[in-house]
Amino acid sequence: MYRVQDLKEKVWNLETIQKDEAMFLAKAPLEELCSAADEIRKKFCDNAFDICTIINGKSGRCSEDCKYCAQSAFYPAKIETYPLLSSEEIVSQAVYNEERGVLRYSIVTSGKRLSDEETDQVCESIRQVKKAADIAVCVSFGLLSEAQYRKIREAGATRVHNNLESSRRYFKEICTTHTYDEKIEALLAAKRAGLSICSGGIMGLGETMEDRIDMVLTLRELGVKSIPVNLLNPIPGTPFEENEIISNDEMCRIVAVFRFLIPDASIRLAGGRGLLPDKGERCFSSGANAAISGDMLTTSGISIRQDMELLEKLGYKAVLYHG
Repeated sequence: MYRVQDLKEKVWNLETIQKDEAMFLAKAPLEELCSAADEIRKKFCDNAFDICTIINGKSGRCSEDCKYCAQSAFYPAKIETYPLLSSEEIVSQAVYNEERGVLRYSIVTSGKRLSDEETDQVCESIRQVKKAADIAVCVSFGLLSEAQYRKIREAGATRVHNNLESSRRYFKEICTTHTYDEKIEALLAAKRAGLSICSGGIMGLGETMEDRIDMVLTLRELGVKSIPVNLLNPIPGTPFEENEIISNDEMCRIVAVFRFLIPDASIRLAGGRGLLPDKGERCFSSGANAAISGDMLTTSGISIRQDMELLEKLGYKAVLYHG
């Protein structure tokens, strides 16, 4: 029989939590679990908090059928659509974020992957951002090749984001137009190109806690240290529009278990955080230590000012964590 405190000591001793132990934690008393996860976070990450913002660099008309996404061309969700933004627009937002204390800025585009021409265009935007602002640049451009990722790194980006979304077992219930292995290969290609990788998932797609744990075990094998934890915002017009929104207690449990599995990670509250009654404050005392601030891709987020005030209240310091 496991105990939360024994498993915490195991993590402190640099031993690896296994799946059966994580499954035990998923049912452990919530307050004890979250308190132990926060202690692990303090030991391995101190008060470092990695806050980033995103810009929707290309919106809508996506060829993929991800059932949660308003940008998919398969579904009648009502969103604004547009091609790649100009360098001027991307740079302007980067400067705005830097002036407000944000250290990391991610350019996100819809679609399965950027074309070579689009990759060249956005590389120029990245170069312009690096000239205008002292801010780290991350990208989320879909399933690119290693050669494309090398261009992106040479332009000045340092990190690639590509969510696995859920476990390998459950992924086919979310998307059929690309595979789990394609996602993993894109992450590995980015690593080979010299970029750090960021990957996580969406909670509330109909997955089980075992699916969530299996996803993080895969991320651990891949060496991922930045893990976005999205809370599904059921958008009208998408197949998941009737899904029940996950409770604050459940989100705290999720990030706490993730902290045990990858103790030194940036566990990042991302899309859907605004649906939580406290905007994630309890999660930031339960193992989470990073966030996406400002507006999300197709939904409203939480302002940078609000987040900076929350970090000060909780005793965190905004830093670039894991490069």
